[in-house]
Amino acid sequence: MTEKQPAPANDSEPPPGGVGRPSLFGLTDETLVTWLGERGHQRFRAGQVLEWVYRHGAGTFDEMTNLSKSLRAELAASMTLFESRIAAKSESRDSTTKLLLRWSDRSTSECVLIPDDQRRTACISTQVGCPVGCLFCASGLDGLQRNLTSAQIVEQAMRVAQLCAPERLTNIVFMGLGEPLANYAATVAATRTINAAWGPNVGARKITVSTVGLPSQMRRLADEGLQITLALSLHAPDDALRRRLIPWAETVSIDDLVAAARYYFDSTTREVTLEYILLGGVNDQPQHAHQLSTLCKRMRSNVNLIPYNPVPTLPYRRPADDAQHGFLLLLRERGINAHLRRSRGLDISAACGQLRRQAASRK
Repeated sequence: MTEKQPAPANDSEPPPGGVGRPSLFGLTDETLVTWLGERGHQRFRAGQVLEWVYRHGAGTFDEMTNLSKSLRAELAASMTLFESRIAAKSESRDSTTKLLLRWSDRSTSECVLIPDDQRRTACISTQVGCPVGCLFCASGLDGLQRNLTSAQIVEQAMRVAQLCAPERLTNIVFMGLGEPLANYAATVAATRTINAAWGPNVGARKITVSTVGLPSQMRRLADEGLQITLALSLHAPDDALRRRLIPWAETVSIDDLVAAARYYFDSTTREVTLEYILLGGVNDQPQHAHQLSTLCKRMRSNVNLIPYNPVPTLPYRRPADDAQHGFLLLLRERGINAHLRRSRGLDISAACGQLRRQAASRK
């Protein structure tokens, strides 16, 4: 089959930060060195600034007390730190915490802190809204408004880092609003910053980028030299059912995705994670488990089963616990490395897009 992909959103980056001022979160260590050097400041000042931001969690330039007052004033006049404001915050009984961030153009995106044993995971968004329109998901109900910039993506991680301070983030998942590989340049730039020793310094193998399946971009990501995890939102074991659930699947077959996943493994030696949302009575039957296990054996992969987080106004339901575990058992009996993800934040509507829609409804 000749691959025909849906057109991604505009991949160019609008200027991040406040009006006329770039965001510090959009700079690399070298671009900051250059900026400071052009203004007569020594190279080591860049390291001091970045340490304040990414190690100490400074929220303003005034907090950077080992910099001169004149340099702090120059930084504050020339760039922003936190562009967003927290428009809403919801905390679950299980300590999952979701933030709704409002940007300077009044658009909103979501990010989530998911604490679990020794891990503190930030789930972050790459777009305002989502262009994919999966039938079971709240993220795309209002379509795509715009891409987030790399700085805004990093800023979400730092907002979540504030929630778990003084502990540090251990994991990042690009599984919030939007399709990360449709905002490719910003996603990769943000990933490099989050992974950088001068940045949040989250290990590459603890960063996961999720995609609904854009084969060309999956191959391109494989060639970036990043040892990150790629997660493929599969959600169905055959093309007919997948096309019923995911509009973009009309132009990309499962065969296309298998080929791209195999390329990703061959290039990175990193198994692809198959994300599979269990929808009661739709894709959670024994025949679906058998089909999925056969598919898994065509590539190096593991499976994350995700019980559905119900969305008001949508007709899909969460399978019963015994159906979830029965599906998992069938996969494992056929030799598939599969896990059933524990649901988090059910009491705060933590599924992607729900807090954003609730805020819009109140307005």
